[in-house]
Formats: sequence, structure tokens, C-alpha cells
Amino acid sequence: MTENLWPVAQQTVAATLSWWIARHVIHHHQPVFAPITTLVALNTARGGRGTNAVRFVAGVVAGVLVAEAAVALLGPGYPTIALAVFLAILAALVVGGERVTMAQAAVSAVIAVGTGIQAGSNRVVDALLGAGVALVFSQLLFPAHPLALLRRAESGTLADLAEALALTVRAVDGGDAGQREWTWEHLRAAYARLAELGEARADAGTAARRSPVWWGRREPVERESRYAAGLDLLGASCLTLTRTVLALDPGRRADFTPAVAELSRTLRSLAAAPGDHAVRQRAAERALGAAALAPALADGEAAETAAAATGVTMVVLDVLAFVGVPADEAREAVRARTTRVRVGAPPTLRWTSAPRLGGGSRRGA
Repeated sequence: MTENLWPVAQQTVAATLSWWIARHVIHHHQPVFAPITTLVALNTARGGRGTNAVRFVAGVVAGVLVAEAAVALLGPGYPTIALAVFLAILAALVVGGERVTMAQAAVSAVIAVGTGIQAGSNRVVDALLGAGVALVFSQLLFPAHPLALLRRAESGTLADLAEALALTVRAVDGGDAGQREWTWEHLRAAYARLAELGEARADAGTAARRSPVWWGRREPVERESRYAAGLDLLGASCLTLTRTVLALDPGRRADFTPAVAELSRTLRSLAAAPGDHAVRQRAAERALGAAALAPALADGEAAETAAAATGVTMVVLDVLAFVGVPADEAREAVRARTTRVRVGAPPTLRWTSAPRLGGGSRRGA
């Protein structure tokens, strides 16, 4: 609840400012659509607000232009509205096909045909004004922090994967089929988190490219985004580990419980502060310790047991890749069963356009 108050406050101030400018600077008699545009543009996830504003304006302009052409061709009437809406939505599909663009194109076409071309032109002015205010708020005054977007998504993904492994341990200990089903459900939830992480990576890249605050400082964002992409592999490895461990004979499953439990604790600690160097270093050491807890394979070991051991190794290597350990060094550490490994400093990105509030990072839009 508390974390949502800041975006709400931004939207409130921005919408009020749009209304004031439309009413007193442009002398618009009905400045309704300017604040509406601002609200719609800012009412999306951090990192996507600027893009949302551009999509909104594109839809409005497309709708009004198509409506003007339809009225000029057919004159006012029901067929004109039908044609204008149809062509406006098609035009929105051509310029990107996002839902907000399609909706605004259709609405603007209806307004332009139903209430007159002048109303449509006024709506374009309102949209440009409202989007301009939204862009000032989202790109200049309160831009999203690209690394904060990534770290928030990383934290949620790691926490879900940690819980899935913890449930795997409980399923092994309890031997309950319902517990196993719960584990699979949680793994599916973790995969949904991975989809959100992909969106966060895209939003972070957009914020780094488009906000003047971050121009020329994209390298840390791109590096962390590559680390975050590795969580897709970590998710697949956790699924493999769960499947292979639960497929073992009851007497052999318990041999893997210490390693799986330690990996769960490792991911949970990493989720608490994925951007902290000390936390990453400790996570690397704990992951390697978990690898050492896995039972050694004897000659002629069953294929199922070998698969479970490989699952442990895969999770460990993916954790090491996420925290920044070079692949060759990670493989050698696992082979040698050592916890001695060096983790590089994680990417950092500091505010420079405004003082940092209370010694912390400024809240992103």
C-alpha cells in the first residue's frame, strides 16, 4: 500500500497540472482530455510510462485523421462512424497494435465523427498536452531507475524459486502427493515471475535509452540485464532438480535433501538484496557448499541418481553465473568442491540529476 502512494501522488499532481495548463494557458473551454491523457499515460508500471504516453498520442492522432477522411468521403452518419472506427483500429494495428493505441484510436474516431471535427482536433491538442506533462514527470522529474526495476524483479523471482525448492524438501520429507502437487504449482508461479522479469528487462532498457538522466550510462544496466537473463536458466534448473529428486526411490531422496535445502536458503538470502556485493559473495559460497553436500556418485550409479546430482550442479552453476562468477572459474570450483571463489562487484548506477533523498535512491516513475 505504502509503495503505491508515491505513484498516486505523481498522477494526482500531473493531472492537476495538465488541467491548469489546458484551462489557463491554452484557454481550452473543456480541458477534460488533457488530464485524462496524463492519467492514462502514467497509470502503468514504472519504466513503461513514457512509452504509454507515446502510444496514447499515436492512437488519438490516428483516430482523428481517419475520422476526418471518413467524414470528407461519406459525410456524417452511422456508416461514417462504423468506417472510421474500423479504419482507426486498423491504423493503430499498423503503428504497433498495442491495446491503448487501438482503444484511443477508436474513441477519438467516434468523438471526431459524433461531435464534429473540431472536437477531434481539440482532443489531439489535449492528448499532446497531457502526454507532454506525463513525459516530463516520467522522463525528467521522476524517471524510473533501471537497476531498481531489474533488482525488484530479480528479488521476486529468486524468492519464488527458493520457496519451490523449500517445498521440494518438504515433499521429500513428508512423502505426500498433495505436497508434490503444491510444489509444481509453485514452480509454475515462479515461471510467471520469469515472464515479469522479462518485462522488467525491457522496461529497464527503455528507461536507460530514453530518459536523459541515464543517457551515456547504459553499460551497468545492460550488464545487470544479462545477469537477470540467466535467471531463466536458473528457473529451468530448479524445475529439473525438483523433478529428478522427486523421481528417486524413497531411500535415495533423503540423500539430496541437505543440498536442496541449502540451495533454497541460498536463493532466499540472495532475494533479500540481489544488488549487494557481500550478499552475492556469500550466496556464491553457500551455493558451492550446497554442491559439496550432494552425495558423491559411485561407479554404476543409477541414471536417476546421476540426473539428480546433475540437477544440483546446474542450479549451483546458474547461481554463480547470476552473481557474476566467470563460467570457467565456476566449473572448476564445483569440480574441486571448494567454496573459494571471487565475485565481482555488481553493477551500480547513481542519480546525478538531483540530490539523493535521505541518502537513498530517488523514487522512480
